[in-house]
Amino acid sequence: MARILIVDDQRNMRTTTALVLRQEGYEVAEAESGDAALSKLLAEPFDVVLTDLKMAPLDGLAVLRGALEISPSTQVIVMTGYGTVESAVEAMQLGAHDYLSKPFKESELLVRVQRALEKRRLLVDVGLFSDEFRQRYKLDALVGRSAPMRELLTRLVRVAPTDVTVLITGESGTGKELIARAIHANSKRAARPFVPVNCAAISETLLESELFGHVKGAFTGAVKLRQGLFEEAGGGTFFFDEIAETTPAFQAKLLRVIQEHEIRRVGDNASIHVDVRVIAATNQDLKTAIAEKRFREDLYYRLNVVPLHAPPLRERKEDLPLLAQHFLDRFNQRNGTRRTLTQGALQKMATYDFPGNVRELENIVEQAAALTHSEEIEGDDVFVALDTPPSGVHTLAQEVDNAEKVAIEASLARNEGQLERVARELAVSPTTLWRKMKRLGLRKD
Repeated sequence: MARILIVDDQRNMRTTTALVLRQEGYEVAEAESGDAALSKLLAEPFDVVLTDLKMAPLDGLAVLRGALEISPSTQVIVMTGYGTVESAVEAMQLGAHDYLSKPFKESELLVRVQRALEKRRLLVDVGLFSDEFRQRYKLDALVGRSAPMRELLTRLVRVAPTDVTVLITGESGTGKELIARAIHANSKRAARPFVPVNCAAISETLLESELFGHVKGAFTGAVKLRQGLFEEAGGGTFFFDEIAETTPAFQAKLLRVIQEHEIRRVGDNASIHVDVRVIAATNQDLKTAIAEKRFREDLYYRLNVVPLHAPPLRERKEDLPLLAQHFLDRFNQRNGTRRTLTQGALQKMATYDFPGNVRELENIVEQAAALTHSEEIEGDDVFVALDTPPSGVHTLAQEVDNAEKVAIEASLARNEGQLERVARELAVSPTTLWRKMKRLGLRKD
C-alpha cells in the first residue's frame, strides 16, 4: 500500500485531501506544520509528500528540501492557493515532482499522485536490489536492503553518470572507498584509471610530489622528472580519502586543480592541463574543521557539490545478516570451505554496535570461520566486545552524544524552541537537527 504524507496548516484542506486519498486505498498520514512533517519523515518512510507552500515557520520549500535530504526517492508535490509561475519554477528546480494550485479537482489530485508513485517505483521498487541491477551498476560490494542503503544507492546511481564532484562522509569502516569505486564504475570515465590516495598516510611534502609530480633537481633526491598521480589518472577519477587530514596550504593547491583543471609539478613554473573527476571522503565534520581553521571553506563548497553519507552499521542492523553471509561466502570461496552461520551466531552479532562498522564485522566473521571446530559457526565462535564499560567510563560515541545533547539543549533554550534558528546557530541543516534530536530523545520544548 502506497504511503502518502499530507502537510497543510489548514485543517479542512488537509482532512479533505486525506479523505479523497484514503478512499482510493492509500495509507495517509497528516502533518499540521513543517516541523511535524519533518518529524514524521524522520520516523517513517513515505512514497509521496503533498505539502502546502505557505506555512510558518517552515514553509513548503523547507519541507521539500528536508524530504529529499531524508529520502531522495520520495516524490514531493507542492500545493498552494497562492500559486505563481515563479514559485512553481522554484519548487521544480529544488526537486519537486509536480505542482498543484488550489483549489484542485479530485481527479487532478489522483492523477498527479499516481504519476508520482509510478516515478517512485521506477527509481526504487523495480529491481533496485535484483542481481541484474547490481551487476549492471557493479554494486556487488555494496550489500544491504535497509532504508539508508536504498537512499544511498538511489543517489549513487543518479550522480554517477555526471561529472560533478562528490563528497562522501561517514565513520571509519563504512565503505567510503567502495562507494567511490561504484561511482567511477558507473561513470563515463569507467574505462580510465581510478586512483585512490589516503591523505592521512602521506606527509604534506611527499603528498604534493606524489600528486603533482616534480622536475629534476626540485629537491634532494629528485634525480629525474617524474609524472604525478594526477597526470597518470588522466581521463579517470581521483579519490581523496581522509581529505580533512591535509593542510590548508595543500588545500589551496587542490582547489586550483578543481577550479582550473591545471597542476604544476614541484619545482616547475609551467601549468599542465589535467582531466580528472574528484571524489573526496572524510570521517570528520568538515564544518567544525572550517570553524577551527583546519579546512578551507571554499574547498569544502567545491567538494560538497553532491554529498553522500555512508551509514554506520548500527543504523542499518537489518543488513547485518546479509553482510555476514556475504563475508562468509568470500571466506568459503578463498579457503575451499563450507562454513555456515547459525541463528545463535547472528543473534550474538546483533547485540553488538560495531564501532568499527562493516570492516569490523568482516574481521569478526572471518575470525569465527577460521577458529570454529565445525562447519557451523555457533554463538560461542563469535568474539565481540559485549562487556559493559566500568562504572563512570564512557565510550567515545557516548561522550559525543552527551556533548551534542548539551549543545542542542542550550541552543533550544536560547532560541525558545525555534528550530530554524537553532539549526542556523549550530551550523547544521534542519533535517540533521531533527535526526539528532530524535536519536537523543530531545523535544523542542
